[in-house]
Amino acid sequence: TSPHVTSFVEVDMTNIVRWRDKHKKTFEQREGIRLTYTHVFLEAIATAIKDYPMVNASVDGTRIIIRRNVNIGMAVALPSGNLIVPVIHRVQEKNLLGIAKAANDLAERARDNKLVPDEIQGGTITLTNLGSFGTVLGTPIINQPQLAIVAVGSITKRPVVVETAEGDVIAIRHMMYLSLSYDHRVIDGALGGKFIYRVKELLEGFDTSRTV
Repeated sequence: TSPHVTSFVEVDMTNIVRWRDKHKKTFEQREGIRLTYTHVFLEAIATAIKDYPMVNASVDGTRIIIRRNVNIGMAVALPSGNLIVPVIHRVQEKNLLGIAKAANDLAERARDNKLVPDEIQGGTITLTNLGSFGTVLGTPIINQPQLAIVAVGSITKRPVVVETAEGDVIAIRHMMYLSLSYDHRVIDGALGGKFIYRVKELLEGFDTSRTV
């Protein structure tokens, strides 16, 4: 149904890795839930959609419907080996703590087979975390009638060239591949590329002084 195109970017996750390492213990003690990279990815996607709202659209016959709310489907692997995609509704209205609580609640109840029908409907874009299983990158299938799905690969330490005021240096950084598969009937390469690059910018520009 959807002619799939996939665009890739490479993201330096070092600042986010260090920020999470600094806060994850106190966060879990305070909130009773784990702070994961998925929460940061969800926030970045919702923020990027503000700049590129057409990515948050759907196709209904010959109509293109741009959705006001950012409802992100989150792929969850079940103990049975199957996959389910609960939906976090109105992500654009939540802060990082709110996103973390909603995502953890849905994932936990998904694994316990306690979701209700409304919680797996109404998604406008989907996130799948391939890195949970060590996969470096992938080209996931769009969840109809959505137009796009974001995939994040595993975060691995690699030597990379880093630009500094004194010149280029080689440093060990936490790197990750990020991909966007999109419906080429509506989203062309320029829009798809700009959107996924915006997500990259938000992740690499993450404010490490913030608290959660």
